[in-house]
Amino acid sequence: MKYGLAQLSTAHRLDAGAEYDRVCVCAYAQRKKMRVSSVRASLSSRLKPSLPNQPLKFSNISSAPTPVRLQTPLFLNPADYRATLSDLKKWHLWARGLASSVGTKFLDLDNGPDSALLHRELNWLIEDSLEDPITLLSDNSDDSLVVPLRACLDDLYMLWNQRIEGRRPFQYLVGCEHWRDLVLSVQEGVLIPRPETELIVDFVSDVTKENEVLREGLWADLGTGSGALAIGIGRILGSCGGVIATDLSPVSVAVASYNVQRYSLQDRVAIKQGSWFEPLKDDEGKFAGIVSNPPYIPSEDIGRLQAEVGRHEPKLALDGGADGMNDLLHICNGAASMLRPGGFFAFETNGEKQSNFLVDCIGSQSEGRFCDVKVASDFAGIKRFVTGYRAG
Repeated sequence: MKYGLAQLSTAHRLDAGAEYDRVCVCAYAQRKKMRVSSVRASLSSRLKPSLPNQPLKFSNISSAPTPVRLQTPLFLNPADYRATLSDLKKWHLWARGLASSVGTKFLDLDNGPDSALLHRELNWLIEDSLEDPITLLSDNSDDSLVVPLRACLDDLYMLWNQRIEGRRPFQYLVGCEHWRDLVLSVQEGVLIPRPETELIVDFVSDVTKENEVLREGLWADLGTGSGALAIGIGRILGSCGGVIATDLSPVSVAVASYNVQRYSLQDRVAIKQGSWFEPLKDDEGKFAGIVSNPPYIPSEDIGRLQAEVGRHEPKLALDGGADGMNDLLHICNGAASMLRPGGFFAFETNGEKQSNFLVDCIGSQSEGRFCDVKVASDFAGIKRFVTGYRAG
């Protein structure tokens, strides 16, 4: 389960306006690298068990998710709708006016987006909605020209009104988020993956490069949300490696399964519905690694989140209990029995206070079952992650 823009408790979060802006700019940079055409410390000495003789096959063990109506990302829709360039320009003028009217109101209210960011989002919406965005942005086009669209003009009015008046997240409007080199489907009921969480994939890449047992082993992604971590890790594991990703939400299970299929990873990534370790009982003690970005926002801070997060993203993926530690502690306790000796773990937290508390708990209550436990920082220098290994 993923967060990242206004998810920090009041005492520990960055300026959320700047953070929201950075998240969207990161997504835009990745969008420019990957257009629609491309998308339409080693522990070898501790790990002695033999490798599996053949690749893990997950096609028979994925849970059948509860039926959910999936939202197709806008940029994948066929351009079956039509509007004259004149009518499209009227919509564009209206949308720009609505974005300009915001000024710094949202920023002052709850560190939300300002007009400058909203104008950038409007351009991204145009990119996803039109086969040829230059047609709208050019001054030389014939106003009577009929323009192919991936959504009808009435829907574009509705979507942009939802963005401004309803503070609906931009990613839910277009049905996707750019994350690493992936374009992941997202919709209401699924937390939007943030850039900070990408670092967990980097941690896994680092520990598997020189360690064949970790690289070819079985991994777990707990609270997978859109499937971002599971897919990112599945792509860097060896031919015998695999990931089982779990989530309690049927919407997340359906969306993550869709994303796995889009990247043709069905034989390497399995999605199972259930709470944390419950779907993994048959593989207790077999995991080479466990990763998670669980709910970690203190309950009393949920009401103070940026409107895009607090009103629209799933509370199930945000609320970590009174101090935000409920799920982190549960996962830590379970990891001891689920990891094989030498297995690696990486968990995302709310920041330095939670990270240090988790390290202290592991040291005082794990009875020596973990080793090399460390705190790692995110892009902004915040001590965001706790990593370590199962002793043995």
